Amino acid sequence: MRRSYWQSGAMICHAAVVSVLSIFPGALLAGSASTPEHARTIHVFVALCDNEHQGIVPVPKELGQGDDPARNLYWGAMYGVKTFLRKSRDWTLVKIEKNSSVEVLERIVFKHKTASAYLVADAYRGDQIKRAVADFLGAAAGNNSGILKLENESLGLQGAADLVVYVGHNGLMDFNVESPVPQKEAKPREAIVLACKSRPYFQPHLVPVRSKPVLLTTGFMAPEAYTLEAAVAGWLAKETAEKIQERAARAYDKHQKCGLQAARRLFYCQ
Repeated sequence: MRRSYWQSGAMICHAAVVSVLSIFPGALLAGSASTPEHARTIHVFVALCDNEHQGIVPVPKELGQGDDPARNLYWGAMYGVKTFLRKSRDWTLVKIEKNSSVEVLERIVFKHKTASAYLVADAYRGDQIKRAVADFLGAAAGNNSGILKLENESLGLQGAADLVVYVGHNGLMDFNVESPVPQKEAKPREAIVLACKSRPYFQPHLVPVRSKPVLLTTGFMAPEAYTLEAAVAGWLAKETAEKIQERAARAYDKHQKCGLQAARRLFYCQ
């Protein structure tokens, strides 16, 4: 926690097309224009590291100030979500919003450089970790759907996102939250939880609401952004859960030097 992401008949068809185009050059283009691909959205809920209000092993003071996103371990520090993704080859920062709510000190929006996808991350005050966990679980159940208008795109937030992610301290070790009750017509989301021992604590809340856990953890870990980046890359590529798990393990071992086998055991896919 201290260190502390597709022939003959074809010829006839061809001739017919050429004939049509000779008369109406724009006919084929106008009639066959495909619907633009829906931009997928990853909504990340980050509970800022907080020495005072969370049951963690204390980190250096400047990293553990839950009301200071700029230097926080899980946000502004070297491997924090904001700083790490800003340096990523795959993502471009397109928006920063300060104090988007009472609980959220900063919201950042990244656009993927090659895939049709956006990542929206919210930095929750450290003392609002319970709200961050509850909001994440509600989103995983498909509740509280929201829309963010950006660059001619309508990005799904909360229960309208395509993938929801929680990053930070496993607050369920310290407090209880009620499992969400899916709202009418809610569609459960796929979910990732990057926190210590997230499988035994979060899975019991995710399974009843039919949220599919893409990646969980089995032991203590540093919930830093290189794992987030790696897992999301696999998810965007529509890889199997096993391949996403392998990506996460390799990224984690690269930065933590814990051994690949140990890193593989750390991550769980359903």
